[in-house]
Amino acid sequence: MQDAKNLKEYRKEIRETLGNDFLRTAMDNFAVAYRGSRANAFKGMDEKGLISDIAKAKDCAAANLDELFAKFKEEAEKRGAVVHLAKDAKEANEIIGRIALDENCKTIVKSKSMTAEETLLNHHLEDLNLNVIETDLGEWIIQMRHEGPSHMVMPAIHLSRHQVSDLFSQVTGQKQGDDIQKLVKVARRELRQKFVDADMGISGGNFAIAETGSIGLVTNEGNARLVTTLPRVHVALMGLDKLTPKLHDALRVLKALPRNATGQAITSYVTWITGSNECAAAEDDRKKVHFVFLDNGRRALAKDPVFSQVLRCVRCGACANVCPVYRMVGGHKMGHIYIGAIGLILTYFFHGTDKAKNLVQNCINCGACKEICAGGIDLPGLIKDIQARILEEEGHPLYSTFLAKMMKNRKLFHKFLRIAKHAQKPVKGKEGFMRHLPMIFAPDHDFRALPTVAEVPFRDMWSKVKPAKPAETKFKVALFSGCVQDFVYPEQSVATVESMRNKGVDLEFPMDQSCCGLPLQMMGEKEACKEVALQNMKAFEETDCDYILTMCASCASHLKHNYVKMLGHDSKYAIRVQEFADKVIDYSSFMNDVLGVEKEDFLDSAGESVTYHAPCHLCRGLDVKHAPRELMVKAGLDYRESAEEEVCCGFGGTYSVKFPKISEQLLEKKLKNASETGAKVLLTDCPGCVMQIRGGAKKKGHDLEVRHIAEFMAQRRK
Repeated sequence: MQDAKNLKEYRKEIRETLGNDFLRTAMDNFAVAYRGSRANAFKGMDEKGLISDIAKAKDCAAANLDELFAKFKEEAEKRGAVVHLAKDAKEANEIIGRIALDENCKTIVKSKSMTAEETLLNHHLEDLNLNVIETDLGEWIIQMRHEGPSHMVMPAIHLSRHQVSDLFSQVTGQKQGDDIQKLVKVARRELRQKFVDADMGISGGNFAIAETGSIGLVTNEGNARLVTTLPRVHVALMGLDKLTPKLHDALRVLKALPRNATGQAITSYVTWITGSNECAAAEDDRKKVHFVFLDNGRRALAKDPVFSQVLRCVRCGACANVCPVYRMVGGHKMGHIYIGAIGLILTYFFHGTDKAKNLVQNCINCGACKEICAGGIDLPGLIKDIQARILEEEGHPLYSTFLAKMMKNRKLFHKFLRIAKHAQKPVKGKEGFMRHLPMIFAPDHDFRALPTVAEVPFRDMWSKVKPAKPAETKFKVALFSGCVQDFVYPEQSVATVESMRNKGVDLEFPMDQSCCGLPLQMMGEKEACKEVALQNMKAFEETDCDYILTMCASCASHLKHNYVKMLGHDSKYAIRVQEFADKVIDYSSFMNDVLGVEKEDFLDSAGESVTYHAPCHLCRGLDVKHAPRELMVKAGLDYRESAEEEVCCGFGGTYSVKFPKISEQLLEKKLKNASETGAKVLLTDCPGCVMQIRGGAKKKGHDLEVRHIAEFMAQRRK
């Protein structure tokens, strides 16, 4: 449960969690193992095609919720069930409480249900003096600890076997060992009689089939079958988003759900329930079956042109499995009730701005969740949209307003960067780093050395480094340097120019270009981000180029995808922005795939041993995975793959300013993995990643040179 009143309190809670060594180890082990298991589970399948089909089917269902509910109600009640619709959490709890009292129920067993967590159903039933027992092993454990789940599929993943052993010792009154299999037997022994004694069983539902009035349950422990069969009353609580027209639609989701959740081809139990069936515990030998559907804003969500895609979620929890931030802090600090990336969004809609306003800022925008989502939801994009909505509701902080106003005015922004060159003199050290951080940053930001602003920005060098127009032009290319490769690392832009020498490239550098605007989007400054986008579009339209080449993966992804999202719906800009986006390309893709450099273009001698960091916005935002690695091999470099090469380095632009402690731990992992390759050089395609990893290596005293890949391509050119 998220109760921090402001960002300062939330950061304090996170710092406490970061000191939990067991949590860190458990999350690391799970994250690494999960990736391999999931890849094996989807092997040989058209994963993207399946996700696309699920997304289309879920969108269609969301657009017809009322019709599907009416059909489900008609069919289910034909078969002896009673169907209810609750407008909100309070009404859902009251319906279920009333059923329990009307049926004279005393003891209730539950199988795991995130919807019941959403409504805080247990609290309501306990207030009615009903005995409620969770029967999923993980849920039972956290119920006894008076905690919420830390994962949607594995609710007790944050606990060690020693903690569970201590808990079971208290519950049973006997000392228990920490052997996992024996602990499971203890739980089975303690819970088995509860199933027999219970008057009511409460379950969730993964699917609600309108055609037959059936529900489907996907479980691994079998407790849901006992909950739904032994007691004389069964209540299933589900969100309206679980409605689907036919069994075929559910089976399609079933192909992805277990694979995405736990790396299984299928779960141990898939249970289908239709109508009221025989039950020896009931007076008339027929089970009382109630299906309770929860709205709680879902119908409004279905009509929202931006956020309706949220209803595609199949509750697999995979967005948490791959999230580098979740891996650091766990679900209790990266969620309220729903956790992970989807939790950051659902918290706003289901539990309000107050619970969501701190959480939505804790997204590093690495895109790992989007890449893996079984419903194809643009999770990081929606998180930023939520952040923008909250700013509109509660007001923009001063620093955010200041940056937005400054960046909307290119000349003012660039003047500020030029002034910074002189203002940094008191803290300027050698080798392009600050000698020490200004007091405003200390001490949390002291985990990396920060670069100084360059003496001469790239735009001031352009007239000298601009190559002559080639005799035969193959491609007309306009360079987008962004603010960092213009004012902090101009040598990366110079290297880009040099690496294309004598390859038939006519290069231009539009002087009216500015920052891509991604920092503004990260802070939720949506309108300012649009204005910056329009300025950059205008600057590049005047070049009539074939390609807009950027050496920053983050810039490239933002220019190519987010500009279209921001402006593509407006008829004034739709064609212009799409034409602009279609021209955007990253450095490695242009060099390897378009320009087609070969081994013959580089020096013959064996190159240095290098490792690589794949920037998030390159490998996921642009789906570029092979080009940089092929470039390194063509250039004669001894490329050594590092562990978790595509996991975020912890930079995330303004994220590392807001959450420096998380950023620091992600950086430490990256440096450790790079060091284990034995390479002395790390290459990457993003100046932000260079800033983060180079600064960390400098601060920690690592013997690791961190460079942009363009610098080594230029260095190795014949």
